[in-house]
Amino acid sequence: MKSCLVVDDSRVVRKVARRIVEDLGFTAIEAEDGSVALSECEKAMPFCILLDWNMPNMSGIDFLKALRAMPEGKEPKVIFCTTENDMAFIQEALAAGADEYIMKPFDSDIVQTKFEQVGIV
Repeated sequence: MKSCLVVDDSRVVRKVARRIVEDLGFTAIEAEDGSVALSECEKAMPFCILLDWNMPNMSGIDFLKALRAMPEGKEPKVIFCTTENDMAFIQEALAAGADEYIMKPFDSDIVQTKFEQVGIV
């Protein structure tokens, strides 16, 4: 089964996202910030990643840059899932290697559509 790493400092958001990705047929792994997410990627590279921007310890954008620098770090599809809606944030995320961008709040239809757009499901 393919794995999806859900990275968000909000436990509630992680639980909602976990349910959505599990309903789409993925195994969900949770991380509360970018540094924990990097540790998870070092253990086993996930198939895809739902990533928040604003988190303590290591932001989503810093995590993404570190991920893409890892030997297998170009493989996972990364979808930012954040409240940051300014075009500069979106452009920075895409330039750093994000595959797509979802605005919070989100629902299962939005996640499924974005997963389909990047070829995950």
